[in-house]
This record gives sequence, structure tokens and C-alpha cells, in this order.
Amino acid sequence: MTTSASVPTGSEAAISGGSVTDRLVDANERYAAAFTDPGMDARPVLRVAIVACMDARLDLHAALGLQLGDCHTIRNAGGVVTDDVIRSLTISQRALGTRSIALIHHTGCGLESLTEDFRHELEMEVGQRPAWAVEAFRDVEQDVRQSMQRVRTSPFLLHTDDVRGFVFDVKTGLLREIDPA
Repeated sequence: MTTSASVPTGSEAAISGGSVTDRLVDANERYAAAFTDPGMDARPVLRVAIVACMDARLDLHAALGLQLGDCHTIRNAGGVVTDDVIRSLTISQRALGTRSIALIHHTGCGLESLTEDFRHELEMEVGQRPAWAVEAFRDVEQDVRQSMQRVRTSPFLLHTDDVRGFVFDVKTGLLREIDPA
């Protein structure tokens, strides 16, 4: 299977010797030429924030039937609820009106094959220990439960009654809801 990111086609192939970023800038110029301001503000229409893994296999808008402007999307390695995710969710709720939170992890996540040794190896390589935790996990369902608990117990979030967690199956495209208990 190939993707547009791995195999240049059409006008992308015309950028000889260019970087991937050059391809992205070129694509943006074509996009902007046909762009029309949709006239929306930053408040998501569905009043939902989604926290998900950054994995390139997750096309959240397509998988969830979302359109531009429907949601806030917060992504990081593993879809882990870190302090920065709480920061973004707090702004999403308190300044921009979201009420619901969906947490989406997925099968075959790269964090399942890492350990906190990754930080130690980085420290040995670069001479400085990262201030952040890897947040590796072995059990994706348990990590979703932990993420739901972090959201529900945050003192900064106003709306924690509609927090749901899911595992997205990268082979079937289906979501499986995780019981928080």
C-alpha cells in the first residue's frame, strides 16, 4: 500500500530535489488559490474535543463523520493525557465552549513497544534527560481508562461528565468503547 506521503505524484513529483516541506508548501499554494473563508470562528460546532494519537493511520474526521469546524482535535504520541493536553482541554472548555471529550487510542500503537528506557537512552545520547515521560504502556484499554481518570479528576476542567474513551482498530476502522471502571 502506498500513500501520497510516500510516493510523489503529479505536480509533487515536479519538485526535483525538494524536501517534503517544499511539497507541503506547494500543496498549500494550490489549496489557497481555491480557498474561500468558511466564515466560522474557533468554537467547535459540536462542542466536543477529541484527544487522539498522532499515528498517521488515524483519519479522525473521516472515521467519525466530522466536518471542518465540528471539533477541537488534540493529538500526541499515544493520545496520552499529559499536562499539555489538560492545558488544551481547559482552553477548549473554558474559552471556546466545548462540553464533551472523546479519548481515542488505537491498536498497534508504537508506545506499546517503548519503555521509559527510551528516556535513559536519550539522556545517554544527548547528555540531558528529557523533562517529559514517555508514557509507554502495554495494555491499551488500561491506558484509555487512565486517560479518562486524568481528565475526570482535573481541577481545571469544568465539564467531566461526558468523557468517553475508545480504541480505534487500525485494521477494521471500528471504534471499541472502553468501560471506565
